[in-house]
Amino acid sequence: MTDDLIQREDAGGIATLTLNAPHSLNALSTAMIARLTAELDRLAADRATRVVILRGAGRAFCAGHDLKEMQAARAGADKGAAFFRQLFDACAAMMQRLPALPQPVIAQVHGIATAAGCQLAASCDMVVAAEDARFGVNGVNIGLFCSTPMVALTRKVPPAVAFEMLTTGEFLPAPRAREVGLVNRIAAPADLDTATRALAETLAAKLTAAVRIGKRSFYDQMGLPLDQAYALTGDRMTENMLWRDTEEGISAFLEKRAPDWA
Repeated sequence: MTDDLIQREDAGGIATLTLNAPHSLNALSTAMIARLTAELDRLAADRATRVVILRGAGRAFCAGHDLKEMQAARAGADKGAAFFRQLFDACAAMMQRLPALPQPVIAQVHGIATAAGCQLAASCDMVVAAEDARFGVNGVNIGLFCSTPMVALTRKVPPAVAFEMLTTGEFLPAPRAREVGLVNRIAAPADLDTATRALAETLAAKLTAAVRIGKRSFYDQMGLPLDQAYALTGDRMTENMLWRDTEEGISAFLEKRAPDWA
């Protein structure tokens, strides 16, 4: 456990981070962003943790930015301009840490994931959602277009779906979010913890080094021209093939036995 805003539990190589501000539906205040950033930085250097689960306490996963904090910043001489830019920059830097982490990150979503909260879920590698969870980038409903959440969203769902969500402010129920690629798996609310943990345990059972090089390669090749993507991943696979544990894994498969990984 780190502090009141972020709670951490570790078991079986899986770190579970819980956003713990249920009174604000786990809003991404400046303090929450700073605490989560610090915890992600610790995880980046953590060799023992193989998988990360990110969840929210209380009734929701995350309701986005703290609107009360943002409105209070308008009292400044610049009407909050410097605060807003600093907030969005800090949030963007935190979001970018999620795909950059060596470990796979699973968002466990219940209740709502709205605006920057939807951005947070979309920035994770995978999402497991309760059947009654809802996802939205609904800032347009209060006159604030979700431009920064749009970055993560448009990298997960088809452009037409993202644009409709952004311009209508309407929510996607979990089954529909799964259909369009925002959610990987759905579960009954009572089974959400179990379903998320099962996926995390599946990932944790793989060769850690292989998963880590695979995650890095997955994001590095995205957006590259086809020939460059193949050149990059060919280099990574060659590196991977030369590992002792990979040689052992292939031998074990061919010999129909469990691998003896170091």
